[in-house]
Amino acid sequence: MAPEGWSTGRKLVLLGAVCALAAGGGVFAAAGPLAHPTFASEAASPERSTPGLAFPVVAPVRLDVSPAKAATQVNPGAPVTLKVSNGKIERVALTSDSGGAVKGSLSAAGASWTASEPLKFNTRYTYTFSVLDDAGRKSNTTQSFTTVSTANEADAAIYPLDGMKVGVAQPLQITFSEPVLNRDAVEKAIKITSTSGQAGDFHWFSDTMVRYRPESFWAANSTITMDMQLFGVDLGKGQIGNFNKKVTVHIGDKKVAIADATAHTFTASINDQQVGKWPATMGDTRFPSARGYLVFMEKYRVEHMDASTIGLKPGDPAYYGQLDVNFATRLTTSGEFIHQATDSAMPFLGKANLSHGCVGLGPDGAQWVFDNMTTGDVVQVVNTEGDFAAFDDGYGDWNIPWAQYAN
Repeated sequence: MAPEGWSTGRKLVLLGAVCALAAGGGVFAAAGPLAHPTFASEAASPERSTPGLAFPVVAPVRLDVSPAKAATQVNPGAPVTLKVSNGKIERVALTSDSGGAVKGSLSAAGASWTASEPLKFNTRYTYTFSVLDDAGRKSNTTQSFTTVSTANEADAAIYPLDGMKVGVAQPLQITFSEPVLNRDAVEKAIKITSTSGQAGDFHWFSDTMVRYRPESFWAANSTITMDMQLFGVDLGKGQIGNFNKKVTVHIGDKKVAIADATAHTFTASINDQQVGKWPATMGDTRFPSARGYLVFMEKYRVEHMDASTIGLKPGDPAYYGQLDVNFATRLTTSGEFIHQATDSAMPFLGKANLSHGCVGLGPDGAQWVFDNMTTGDVVQVVNTEGDFAAFDDGYGDWNIPWAQYAN
Protein backbone atom coordinates (compact mmCIF):
# COMPACT_ATOMS: atom_id res chain seq x y z
CA MET A 1 0.00 0.00 0.00
CA ALA A 2 1.49 3.38 -0.89
CA PRO A 3 2.54 5.78 1.85
CA GLU A 4 0.24 8.57 2.59
CA GLY A 5 0.57 11.28 0.02
CA TRP A 6 2.05 9.03 -2.63
CA SER A 7 0.19 8.16 -5.73
CA THR A 8 0.31 4.80 -7.42
CA GLY A 9 1.61 6.37 -10.58
CA ARG A 10 4.56 8.07 -8.81
CA LYS A 11 5.54 4.80 -7.22
CA LEU A 12 5.65 3.09 -10.54
CA VAL A 13 7.85 5.80 -12.02
CA LEU A 14 10.42 5.57 -9.12
CA LEU A 15 10.62 1.80 -9.30
CA GLY A 16 11.15 1.98 -13.02
CA ALA A 17 14.01 4.39 -12.55
CA VAL A 18 15.68 2.14 -9.99
CA CYS A 19 15.38 -0.87 -12.25
CA ALA A 20 16.70 1.06 -15.17
CA LEU A 21 19.80 2.21 -13.19
CA ALA A 22 20.41 -1.30 -11.91
CA ALA A 23 20.27 -2.66 -15.40
CA GLY A 24 22.66 0.07 -16.53
CA GLY A 25 25.59 -1.00 -14.36
CA GLY A 26 25.27 -0.81 -10.57
CA VAL A 27 23.51 0.61 -7.64
CA PHE A 28 26.43 2.98 -6.86
CA ALA A 29 25.30 5.06 -9.80
CA ALA A 30 21.97 5.73 -8.09
CA ALA A 31 21.13 9.06 -6.59
CA GLY A 32 21.63 9.28 -2.82
CA PRO A 33 24.42 9.10 -0.22
CA LEU A 34 26.47 6.40 -2.05
CA ALA A 35 26.64 8.26 -5.30
CA HIS A 36 29.98 10.09 -4.40
CA PRO A 37 32.27 10.78 -7.39
CA THR A 38 35.27 9.47 -5.41
CA PHE A 39 34.08 5.92 -5.88
CA ALA A 40 33.14 6.25 -9.51
CA SER A 41 36.66 5.37 -10.68
CA GLU A 42 39.55 4.32 -8.42
CA ALA A 43 42.09 5.04 -11.13
CA ALA A 44 40.88 8.61 -11.38
CA SER A 45 40.79 9.28 -7.64
CA PRO A 46 42.57 12.51 -6.66
CA GLU A 47 44.04 10.86 -3.56
CA ARG A 48 45.76 8.16 -5.65
CA SER A 49 47.04 10.37 -8.43
CA THR A 50 48.55 13.14 -6.30
CA PRO A 51 52.36 12.53 -6.13
CA GLY A 52 53.80 11.93 -2.67
CA LEU A 53 50.58 11.17 -0.87
CA ALA A 54 50.44 7.36 -0.75
CA PHE A 55 53.33 6.28 -3.02
CA PRO A 56 55.78 9.25 -3.36
CA VAL A 57 57.10 9.95 -6.82
CA VAL A 58 60.69 11.41 -6.58
CA ALA A 59 63.60 11.71 -8.97
CA PRO A 60 66.06 8.81 -8.66
CA VAL A 61 69.32 9.35 -6.77
CA ARG A 62 72.29 10.00 -9.02
CA LEU A 63 75.79 9.03 -7.86
CA ASP A 64 79.18 10.16 -9.08
CA VAL A 65 81.78 7.88 -7.48
CA SER A 66 85.55 8.23 -7.94
CA PRO A 67 87.46 5.94 -8.31
CA ALA A 68 85.02 3.91 -10.38
CA LYS A 69 83.83 0.50 -9.31
CA ALA A 70 86.47 -2.24 -9.77
CA ALA A 71 89.07 0.31 -11.00
CA THR A 72 92.70 -0.87 -10.96
CA GLN A 73 96.04 0.95 -10.90
CA VAL A 74 94.35 3.90 -9.22
CA ASN A 75 96.76 6.75 -8.44
CA PRO A 76 96.89 6.91 -4.62
CA GLY A 77 97.24 10.66 -4.85
CA ALA A 78 94.10 11.13 -6.94
CA PRO A 79 90.94 12.58 -5.31
CA VAL A 80 88.56 10.04 -3.73
CA THR A 81 85.06 11.50 -3.83
CA LEU A 82 81.36 10.65 -3.70
CA LYS A 83 78.86 13.16 -5.05
CA VAL A 84 75.07 12.82 -4.89
CA SER A 85 72.22 14.63 -6.62
CA ASN A 86 68.49 14.10 -5.88
CA GLY A 87 69.37 12.92 -2.40
CA LYS A 88 71.97 13.14 0.35
CA ILE A 89 74.74 11.01 1.84
CA GLU A 90 74.03 9.47 5.22
CA ARG A 91 77.25 7.51 5.83
CA VAL A 92 80.53 6.70 4.09
CA ALA A 93 83.26 4.20 4.98
CA LEU A 94 86.47 3.73 3.00
CA THR A 95 88.70 0.95 4.32
CA SER A 96 91.69 -1.05 3.14
CA ASP A 97 91.80 -4.83 3.16
CA SER A 98 94.03 -4.60 6.23
CA GLY A 99 91.24 -2.77 8.06
CA GLY A 100 92.68 0.73 7.98
CA ALA A 101 90.05 3.43 7.64
CA VAL A 102 90.57 6.48 5.43
CA LYS A 103 89.41 9.74 6.95
CA GLY A 104 87.10 12.01 4.98
CA SER A 105 84.75 14.96 5.28
CA LEU A 106 81.05 15.26 4.45
CA SER A 107 79.68 18.50 3.07
CA ALA A 108 77.13 20.40 5.18
CA ALA A 109 74.22 19.50 2.93
CA GLY A 110 75.33 15.90 2.57
CA ALA A 111 75.81 16.26 -1.18
CA SER A 112 79.45 15.16 -1.27
CA TRP A 113 82.15 13.27 0.64
CA THR A 114 85.89 13.66 0.06
CA ALA A 115 88.79 11.65 1.46
CA SER A 116 91.10 13.88 3.48
CA GLU A 117 94.22 11.71 3.45
CA PRO A 118 96.14 9.93 0.70
CA LEU A 119 95.80 6.26 -0.08
CA LYS A 120 98.53 3.65 0.01
CA PHE A 121 100.18 1.96 -2.94
CA ASN A 122 99.39 -1.63 -3.89
CA THR A 123 96.24 -1.73 -1.73
CA ARG A 124 92.63 -2.81 -2.26
CA TYR A 125 90.02 -0.46 -0.82
CA THR A 126 86.33 -1.06 -0.15
CA TYR A 127 83.98 1.90 -0.53
CA THR A 128 80.66 1.54 1.37
CA PHE A 129 78.08 4.30 1.48
CA SER A 130 74.43 4.86 2.44
CA VAL A 131 72.36 7.39 0.53
CA LEU A 132 68.85 8.77 1.15
CA ASP A 133 66.62 9.87 -1.70
CA ASP A 134 64.40 12.94 -1.40
CA ALA A 135 61.64 10.84 0.12
CA GLY A 136 63.97 9.57 2.87
CA ARG A 137 64.37 6.06 1.51
CA LYS A 138 67.83 4.53 2.04
CA SER A 139 69.99 2.59 -0.38
CA ASN A 140 73.33 0.95 0.46
CA THR A 141 76.21 0.42 -1.97
CA THR A 142 79.53 -1.39 -1.63
CA GLN A 143 82.25 -1.41 -4.27
CA SER A 144 86.03 -1.71 -4.38
CA PHE A 145 89.11 -0.55 -6.29
CA THR A 146 92.88 -1.17 -6.22
CA THR A 147 95.71 1.35 -6.19
CA VAL A 148 98.93 1.44 -8.21
CA SER A 149 101.07 -1.67 -7.79
CA THR A 150 104.53 -1.65 -6.26
CA ALA A 151 106.06 -2.15 -9.71
CA ASN A 152 104.78 1.32 -10.69
CA GLU A 153 105.85 3.09 -7.52
CA ALA A 154 108.62 5.66 -8.12
CA ASP A 155 111.01 6.82 -5.41
CA ALA A 156 113.91 9.27 -5.45
CA ALA A 157 117.13 10.11 -3.62
CA ILE A 158 117.87 13.75 -2.79
CA TYR A 159 121.26 15.37 -2.30
CA PRO A 160 122.30 17.33 -0.30
CA LEU A 161 120.59 15.70 2.64
CA ASP A 162 118.16 17.58 4.84
CA GLY A 163 119.98 19.94 7.22
CA MET A 164 123.33 19.52 5.48
CA LYS A 165 125.78 22.43 5.19
CA VAL A 166 127.54 22.72 1.84
CA GLY A 167 129.56 25.13 -0.25
CA VAL A 168 128.35 27.80 -2.66
CA ALA A 169 128.85 25.61 -5.77
CA GLN A 170 126.74 22.63 -4.66
CA PRO A 171 123.91 21.85 -7.13
CA LEU A 172 120.71 20.29 -5.80
CA GLN A 173 120.31 16.78 -7.16
CA ILE A 174 117.33 14.41 -7.40
CA THR A 175 117.87 10.86 -8.67
CA PHE A 176 114.67 8.96 -9.50
CA SER A 177 114.24 5.21 -9.25
CA GLU A 178 112.30 5.18 -12.54
CA PRO A 179 112.67 7.09 -15.83
CA VAL A 180 110.91 10.45 -15.94
CA LEU A 181 109.06 11.25 -19.14
CA ASN A 182 106.77 13.98 -17.78
CA ARG A 183 109.57 16.36 -16.85
CA ASP A 184 107.35 19.44 -16.77
CA ALA A 185 105.01 17.81 -14.26
CA VAL A 186 107.94 16.88 -12.03
CA GLU A 187 109.49 20.35 -12.16
CA LYS A 188 106.14 21.98 -11.31
CA ALA A 189 105.88 19.73 -8.26
CA ILE A 190 109.23 20.97 -6.89
CA LYS A 191 109.40 24.45 -5.40
CA ILE A 192 112.88 25.75 -4.56
CA THR A 193 113.42 28.98 -2.64
CA SER A 194 116.47 30.71 -1.19
CA THR A 195 116.81 33.31 1.54
CA SER A 196 119.02 35.23 -0.90
CA GLY A 197 116.15 35.40 -3.38
CA GLN A 198 118.20 33.65 -6.05
CA ALA A 199 116.27 31.92 -8.79
CA GLY A 200 117.64 28.90 -10.60
CA ASP A 201 116.72 26.29 -13.16
CA PHE A 202 116.68 22.54 -13.70
CA HIS A 203 119.03 20.58 -15.93
CA TRP A 204 118.25 16.95 -16.79
CA PHE A 205 121.42 14.90 -17.14
CA SER A 206 119.42 11.74 -17.86
CA ASP A 207 115.88 10.36 -17.62
CA THR A 208 116.49 9.60 -13.96
CA MET A 209 118.68 12.47 -12.72
CA VAL A 210 118.00 16.21 -12.56
CA ARG A 211 119.93 19.03 -10.91
CA TYR A 212 119.11 22.61 -10.01
CA ARG A 213 121.41 25.61 -9.63
CA PRO A 214 121.28 29.42 -9.92
CA GLU A 215 123.09 31.38 -12.62
CA SER A 216 125.93 32.28 -10.23
CA PHE A 217 127.12 30.51 -7.11
CA TRP A 218 124.72 30.40 -4.19
CA ALA A 219 125.03 33.41 -1.89
CA ALA A 220 127.30 32.68 1.06
CA ASN A 221 125.54 31.80 4.32
CA SER A 222 122.10 31.57 2.71
CA THR A 223 119.51 28.84 3.19
CA ILE A 224 117.75 26.87 0.44
CA THR A 225 114.45 25.05 0.81
CA MET A 226 113.33 22.26 -1.53
CA ASP A 227 109.61 21.55 -1.20
CA MET A 228 108.89 18.41 -3.23
CA GLN A 229 105.23 17.45 -3.64
CA LEU A 230 105.82 14.37 -5.78
CA PHE A 231 103.27 12.01 -4.23
CA GLY A 232 100.85 11.01 -6.96
CA VAL A 233 102.76 12.78 -9.74
CA ASP A 234 102.72 10.73 -12.94
CA LEU A 235 106.32 10.40 -14.14
CA GLY A 236 105.18 8.73 -17.35
CA LYS A 237 104.32 5.18 -18.43
CA GLY A 238 102.27 4.73 -15.29
CA GLN A 239 105.14 5.37 -12.88
CA ILE A 240 103.79 7.34 -9.91
CA GLY A 241 105.78 9.36 -7.37
CA ASN A 242 105.45 8.00 -3.84
CA PHE A 243 106.62 10.83 -1.57
CA ASN A 244 106.35 14.44 -0.47
CA LYS A 245 109.38 15.88 1.27
CA LYS A 246 110.82 19.20 2.36
CA VAL A 247 114.61 19.55 2.51
CA THR A 248 116.55 22.46 3.97
CA VAL A 249 120.13 23.05 2.82
CA HIS A 250 122.51 25.54 4.46
CA ILE A 251 125.18 27.30 2.41
CA GLY A 252 128.45 28.12 4.16
CA ASP A 253 131.14 30.69 3.43
CA LYS A 254 132.24 31.21 -0.16
CA LYS A 255 135.36 29.03 -0.46
CA VAL A 256 137.00 29.04 -3.87
CA ALA A 257 140.43 27.83 -4.97
CA ILE A 258 142.32 28.29 -8.23
CA ALA A 259 144.70 25.56 -9.40
CA ASP A 260 147.03 26.91 -12.09
CA ALA A 261 148.74 24.20 -14.17
CA THR A 262 151.23 26.63 -15.68
CA ALA A 263 152.19 28.54 -12.52
CA HIS A 264 152.08 25.27 -10.55
CA THR A 265 150.20 26.96 -7.70
CA PHE A 266 147.06 26.38 -5.67
CA THR A 267 145.48 29.56 -4.25
CA ALA A 268 142.54 29.52 -1.81
CA SER A 269 140.18 32.29 -0.77
CA ILE A 270 137.30 32.62 1.69
CA ASN A 271 134.60 35.19 0.95
CA ASP A 272 136.83 36.64 -1.77
CA GLN A 273 139.80 37.12 0.57
CA GLN A 274 142.96 35.09 -0.16
CA VAL A 275 143.87 32.84 2.76
CA GLY A 276 146.64 30.67 1.35
CA LYS A 277 148.84 29.86 -1.63
CA TRP A 278 150.83 26.66 -2.02
CA PRO A 279 153.09 25.09 -4.68
CA ALA A 280 151.39 22.30 -6.62
CA THR A 281 151.91 19.62 -9.20
CA MET A 282 149.12 18.66 -11.59
CA GLY A 283 148.43 16.26 -14.45
CA ASP A 284 151.25 15.68 -16.94
CA THR A 285 150.85 15.83 -20.72
CA ARG A 286 149.54 12.25 -20.88
CA PHE A 287 147.05 12.75 -18.04
CA PRO A 288 146.32 16.49 -17.96
CA SER A 289 144.05 17.74 -15.18
CA ALA A 290 140.47 18.51 -16.20
CA ARG A 291 139.81 22.18 -16.76
CA GLY A 292 137.03 24.39 -15.51
CA TYR A 293 135.10 24.32 -12.25
CA LEU A 294 135.36 21.15 -10.16
CA VAL A 295 133.16 20.87 -7.08
CA PHE A 296 134.38 19.18 -3.90
CA MET A 297 132.48 15.94 -3.37
CA GLU A 298 133.86 14.04 -0.37
CA LYS A 299 137.12 13.59 1.50
CA TYR A 300 139.19 10.83 3.11
CA ARG A 301 142.01 11.10 5.59
CA VAL A 302 143.70 8.27 3.69
CA GLU A 303 142.65 7.17 0.20
CA HIS A 304 143.80 3.98 -1.49
CA MET A 305 144.66 4.40 -5.16
CA ASP A 306 145.08 1.69 -7.79
CA ALA A 307 146.69 2.36 -11.18
CA SER A 308 144.60 -0.37 -12.83
CA THR A 309 141.41 1.71 -12.30
CA ILE A 310 142.63 4.17 -14.95
CA GLY A 311 143.73 1.44 -17.36
CA LEU A 312 147.41 1.27 -16.42
CA LYS A 313 149.20 -2.07 -16.35
CA PRO A 314 152.63 -3.22 -15.14
CA GLY A 315 155.27 -2.26 -17.69
CA ASP A 316 153.62 1.05 -18.52
CA PRO A 317 155.98 3.94 -17.59
CA ALA A 318 153.07 5.63 -15.81
CA TYR A 319 152.14 2.54 -13.79
CA TYR A 320 152.37 3.22 -10.07
CA GLY A 321 150.79 0.05 -8.70
CA GLN A 322 148.80 0.66 -5.52
CA LEU A 323 149.44 3.31 -2.92
CA ASP A 324 147.79 5.30 -0.12
CA VAL A 325 147.67 9.09 -0.16
CA ASN A 326 146.93 11.48 2.69
CA PHE A 327 144.34 14.24 2.96
CA ALA A 328 142.41 13.31 -0.18
CA THR A 329 139.47 15.43 -1.34
CA ARG A 330 137.49 14.06 -4.32
CA LEU A 331 136.75 16.32 -7.31
CA THR A 332 135.33 13.84 -9.83
CA THR A 333 133.64 10.47 -9.70
CA SER A 334 136.27 9.09 -12.08
CA GLY A 335 139.06 9.75 -9.62
CA GLU A 336 140.56 13.25 -9.63
CA PHE A 337 141.51 14.40 -6.12
CA ILE A 338 143.39 17.09 -4.29
CA HIS A 339 145.77 15.23 -1.99
CA GLN A 340 149.18 15.26 -0.41
CA ALA A 341 151.74 14.52 -3.09
CA THR A 342 153.67 11.25 -2.89
CA ASP A 343 157.23 11.32 -1.61
CA SER A 344 158.57 10.95 -5.16
CA ALA A 345 156.57 13.97 -6.32
CA MET A 346 157.53 16.31 -3.50
CA PRO A 347 160.67 17.70 -5.26
CA PHE A 348 158.53 18.78 -8.22
CA LEU A 349 155.94 20.86 -6.34
CA GLY A 350 155.76 24.32 -7.89
CA LYS A 351 158.04 23.22 -10.73
CA ALA A 352 156.50 20.53 -12.93
CA ASN A 353 153.34 18.56 -13.58
CA LEU A 354 153.72 14.82 -13.20
CA SER A 355 150.49 13.51 -11.64
CA HIS A 356 147.81 11.41 -13.29
CA GLY A 357 145.36 14.32 -13.20
CA CYS A 358 145.18 14.98 -9.46
CA VAL A 359 146.31 18.19 -7.77
CA GLY A 360 149.26 17.31 -5.52
CA LEU A 361 150.16 19.60 -2.60
CA GLY A 362 152.64 19.54 0.22
CA PRO A 363 151.57 18.35 3.67
CA ASP A 364 150.58 21.83 4.86
CA GLY A 365 148.53 22.72 1.79
CA ALA A 366 146.83 19.33 1.55
CA GLN A 367 145.87 19.36 5.21
CA TRP A 368 144.56 22.94 5.00
CA VAL A 369 142.27 21.95 2.13
CA PHE A 370 141.15 18.82 3.99
CA ASP A 371 140.43 20.74 7.20
CA ASN A 372 138.83 23.87 5.70
CA MET A 373 137.13 22.98 2.40
CA THR A 374 134.17 20.70 2.10
CA THR A 375 131.35 19.38 -0.08
CA GLY A 376 130.13 22.07 -2.45
CA ASP A 377 133.23 24.23 -2.32
CA VAL A 378 134.91 24.72 -5.66
CA VAL A 379 138.31 24.73 -7.37
CA GLN A 380 138.79 26.32 -10.77
CA VAL A 381 141.48 24.59 -12.81
CA VAL A 382 143.17 26.91 -15.31
CA ASN A 383 145.97 26.72 -17.89
CA THR A 384 145.70 22.98 -18.30
CA GLU A 385 145.75 21.05 -21.55
CA GLY A 386 142.94 18.87 -20.30
CA ASP A 387 139.37 19.07 -21.49
CA PHE A 388 136.38 19.63 -19.24
CA ALA A 389 135.42 16.62 -17.21
CA ALA A 390 132.14 15.06 -18.31
CA PHE A 391 129.35 17.22 -16.92
CA ASP A 392 128.02 14.32 -14.87
CA ASP A 393 131.49 13.18 -13.73
CA GLY A 394 131.03 14.84 -10.39
CA TYR A 395 129.32 18.25 -10.43
CA GLY A 396 130.29 19.77 -13.75
CA ASP A 397 127.20 21.99 -13.79
CA TRP A 398 129.16 25.24 -13.64
CA ASN A 399 130.95 24.40 -16.88
CA ILE A 400 127.65 24.46 -18.77
CA PRO A 401 126.84 28.00 -20.03
CA TRP A 402 123.78 29.36 -18.25
CA ALA A 403 121.93 29.88 -21.54
CA GLN A 404 122.27 26.13 -22.20
CA TYR A 405 121.69 24.89 -18.66
CA ALA A 406 117.90 24.95 -18.62
CA ASN A 407 116.58 22.20 -20.88
